[in-house]
Amino acid sequence: MFVVFIMSIITKTFTILAITAIGLSSCSKDDTPPPINNAVDLDGTLINDSSLTFPEKFLQSAANVNPSTWDLEKPVVISVHGFSATTFEWTEFREFSKSKNSCFNSQVLLGAHGRDYADFKNGTWQQWQQPIIDEYNKLRTLGYKKIYFACSSTGCPLILDIIYNNKINPDVLKHIFLVDPVVVPSNKTMTLISAVGPALNYVETTMEKGEDGFWYKYRPYEAIEQLNMLTQEIRKDLESGITLPLNVGLTVYKSKKDGTADPMSAVLIKKGLKLSNGSDVEVQMIDSDIHVVTRLKGRNVISDKDIENQKIVFNHMIGKL
Repeated sequence: MFVVFIMSIITKTFTILAITAIGLSSCSKDDTPPPINNAVDLDGTLINDSSLTFPEKFLQSAANVNPSTWDLEKPVVISVHGFSATTFEWTEFREFSKSKNSCFNSQVLLGAHGRDYADFKNGTWQQWQQPIIDEYNKLRTLGYKKIYFACSSTGCPLILDIIYNNKINPDVLKHIFLVDPVVVPSNKTMTLISAVGPALNYVETTMEKGEDGFWYKYRPYEAIEQLNMLTQEIRKDLESGITLPLNVGLTVYKSKKDGTADPMSAVLIKKGLKLSNGSDVEVQMIDSDIHVVTRLKGRNVISDKDIENQKIVFNHMIGKL
């Protein structure tokens, strides 16, 4: 009942905002392309995510096509980045887990990501999701027995949809880690994108010092609309109730102050998502004000607290493998 009550409040709030924006929707569409710098921006035609050129350096399925019996017993963590990001978002976990010799890593690039602006603009959220399913199936077919998902931001609802709609066989899935999941966006005006998007065309993002070439600087309204559709779908699924497969655990790590994912996201997951035995999933609220607490590289400012938070989360994840 609590989830239904919260969802009702969210729906009513969004409806009021939508009514307010009706006047804006009459604006003519602005087709002016963004001022992309091909030499610097991921949005351009020169810079692509490295996993497209060297998949063997990012995906365990490509790195070892003939795994040994020992390899197949070692955990594989499939990491899934967020909206407008790339495989870069999980590089630090890869480095950390490698130093511990704890697991293999598969850094998945979401569909329609890591390429140019046009690809990002035209992709659907189902296309974003497909490479996750593909890598899981490849690893399972190769015979890996212990597979984990580590997801950040938009990667989280993509995984929840996979589970809810039985898009994979979960027989070798062991645990799911959700980092700052976007279920309820902090920016509530995202729900207005269908009304005002054609007039906006795209939204420009302020890049931090080390983010150029790893995140899209310009976010087309079509992509934001897909994100809105995905989060709406997941909220409905959580309202209906999602039960994890047998023997699959789940942990949420959520920043207390997050400009992208409202902390209510963690509340809805805890209320609407259960283990196979009916128990609650584990939710850890992190004393942080950054989105995706596990990613520090590329940020303008990194505090000692941020470093400690990252270390705590990484160690906790490794402990679950």
